[in-house]
Amino acid sequence: MVIIADPDGGELVVEAPEPGTVAWRWGERLPTGRRELRLTVRYDGAAPAAGRVRVSRSVPAADPWWLIPGLFYGENRPAACERVFPRFEAGADRPEEMVSSRWGFRADRAATPAVMAWGDVSGVALIADEDSPLGTTGLAIEHAAGRATVSVVFPYQEYPITYYGSALPLPAQAATHVWQPGEEHELTLATCALPADRHAYAPLLREDHELRLPGAPIDPWEDVESAAGIAADGLYRWHYDPDPGVLLETVGFDREVSGTNGERVDRQAMHVGWVSGIPWAAALLAHGLRRGRPEHVDAAARVIDFICANLSPSGTFWGTWYRHAGWSQSWTPVKDALHARTLGEATLFLLRALRLRPEPGWLAAAGSNLDAIVARQRPDGNLGTLHHAATGEVLSWSGASGLTWVAALAEAGEEHYLRAAERAGEYYAAFVDDEFLYGAPEDVDLAPTSENGYAAVIAYMALHRRTGEPRWLDLARRAADWMLTFRYSYNVRFPPRSPLGVYGFATRGSDQASPSNQHVHAYGLVCTAELIELSQALGDPYYAERAHETLECFRQLLPAADGDVNAYRGMITERYYQTDCFQPKGMYLTLSHAWSAGVLLLACEQVLARDRVPLGQDSR
Repeated sequence: MVIIADPDGGELVVEAPEPGTVAWRWGERLPTGRRELRLTVRYDGAAPAAGRVRVSRSVPAADPWWLIPGLFYGENRPAACERVFPRFEAGADRPEEMVSSRWGFRADRAATPAVMAWGDVSGVALIADEDSPLGTTGLAIEHAAGRATVSVVFPYQEYPITYYGSALPLPAQAATHVWQPGEEHELTLATCALPADRHAYAPLLREDHELRLPGAPIDPWEDVESAAGIAADGLYRWHYDPDPGVLLETVGFDREVSGTNGERVDRQAMHVGWVSGIPWAAALLAHGLRRGRPEHVDAAARVIDFICANLSPSGTFWGTWYRHAGWSQSWTPVKDALHARTLGEATLFLLRALRLRPEPGWLAAAGSNLDAIVARQRPDGNLGTLHHAATGEVLSWSGASGLTWVAALAEAGEEHYLRAAERAGEYYAAFVDDEFLYGAPEDVDLAPTSENGYAAVIAYMALHRRTGEPRWLDLARRAADWMLTFRYSYNVRFPPRSPLGVYGFATRGSDQASPSNQHVHAYGLVCTAELIELSQALGDPYYAERAHETLECFRQLLPAADGDVNAYRGMITERYYQTDCFQPKGMYLTLSHAWSAGVLLLACEQVLARDRVPLGQDSR
């Protein structure tokens, strides 16, 4: 074990194979306080030996706060969350429950290969690359004896279990490196101390993103106009069913599965928002009107008509339509519950569709939803998470899923809606200030997710747009910083024969869905316009650049013709597997999702509308 003093204070502990030597060299101090550390590790044993190098740094911490971008946030899984995935708990050792005081992960699970901890009065950070000369890097956290320790491990160890996307833990996995006598390697990492403010990650990750840019190119397959056409064709050709007027949530790439033209794998269901429904119909409507495609306009209007004509007894939308059962609740085990985020997103995009096509039935449905939610708002501003479909009773107040309603209420126009939006904005601001937003998607209960970040950015930009208040702009900025912790800052190295490796898919700009759903996805495109607007309001191009980066990323792997990427034109997956979770690294899900095509179409239309790009010309 070797102890290395940081020139700026503090120390690092290096554990390396013995016998051997460790030499080191510090780099220059960067504006955030970050310094690069280059280690030269030599093994001098007489026989080959398996071993790894661990570099650690710690701070005093009675109650530590952790951040591994995209992967681990504070306790990570709230105690009340029913979805099972890794959770930190001081003094715990219950690996069968995925609860522990020590965790180790492979670095490609992280949107930036960095690990941070905040203790009693300050914090500390270690940053590395996904790969090293010894193999895939590892990131680790541990709390013991009143200290919070973060580590970078070459090569990785996963412990106390390996998470593969389900409640069933897999045995701990680890990469190995066998050192030969006299073998020597140079390993590079970076480190710095952090102030007590948990938001101190923001300038550090921004600086790190800039440093990684030269080594992480993105090569979009299509320009913005072409991508919009591909996505619109996919929604209309594959997801739209005029009987009864729905956007089917998923459609299989392979149309000959079991000889049934793919019907066995197509999901015969539609959510009103989120994974299907009004948001993506509204994007198709905008595209159809702009491009003069009446079939797209008619399809979009039919979907919105169908949803608006079938409100729940409580006055809001339903959650989901099923072909075999009709309208029903959201994806929650709570009987008859409708999820606030899904309802809010449907209402928000219905209001936006009304600007394009002022249909009386749509206006009535929007008003019914808005009035129902305002009537249920608590005095403290909370808009509720789960709402009973028949009675309107709020069945759960937990989490921040009501944030999407803030945007809908702020954009609705009437003053009493705005007052409700402001009360809710103040209530949910605590989640932003705590750097822990959770509860937005229906399928992961109270897990922190990238989708909470999108909802917060949309909400606070809507409030700022409506009021001009600096407080809302600052909350939008903080929410955007937190959201961007989920955004990959580097290009994952894929196995060369895997699909993503063969196609050279660049992950920079994609978002980890959540610590629970560890795949990258495109949902971050939903707030493209808001990030550009945020940059303009702040006079800071950074957020717009990150928005365009994501739009570049998801103009990759687009099937422009039948047969491209083993799909048909316009079929767009929701899952790209950048790590070993759900599927082996380098695969992608061979299902087209309505939201995946819809959110790409939405972002393209937003950029084209803002920039007025001539047909066929890229927006960059």
